[in-house]
Amino acid sequence: MRSILFATLIGLLGAAALHILIILAVPYFTGNDAYTRISDLGEPLRFYPLPNETVAGGGLINDDPEMRLAVCALSVAENPVRLYAPPGVPFWSVGLFDSAANEVFSMNDRTAVAGALDVVVATAVQLNAIRKALPQALSQSILVEMPDEDGYVVLRTFVPTATMDEAARAFLANAACEAIDQGTLE
Repeated sequence: MRSILFATLIGLLGAAALHILIILAVPYFTGNDAYTRISDLGEPLRFYPLPNETVAGGGLINDDPEMRLAVCALSVAENPVRLYAPPGVPFWSVGLFDSAANEVFSMNDRTAVAGALDVVVATAVQLNAIRKALPQALSQSILVEMPDEDGYVVLRTFVPTATMDEAARAFLANAACEAIDQGTLE
């Protein structure tokens, strides 16, 4: 009797573990993970604002009416990437994620230099080269090591009133997600 109970318990635990593993692996095998969906928006290294209403075809949306979001797919395989946006909104935050949706880095306007977004994302080798010959243009930039070559960025800004919507949209439109030419670092 004891061995039947033990076998049943092991079977249930194994089935539960297998069930959880399958649920967690579904986005990877379906190509419906966040990185793939953001990459499908268009060219990499460009911020794409997300609409606040459902679009035909079921693309990505921003479901918070008091926030405006933009996303950018990036790769640091060839060159480091600079994320930049001038100040101009009461609040913004940025999150950097690897291709598996693990958060690598986040910050907001309160921790930024003069309220501007200025982040350089690079591999460990690229960061060493940047630190050796730090160009004046990057002297105020926050340097972030990307453990994976591919990832994405989510830039958010708060819109507490309708009168601030235009400023929030302009902030996202002026945000840059661009490769840094290695020649400028040497």
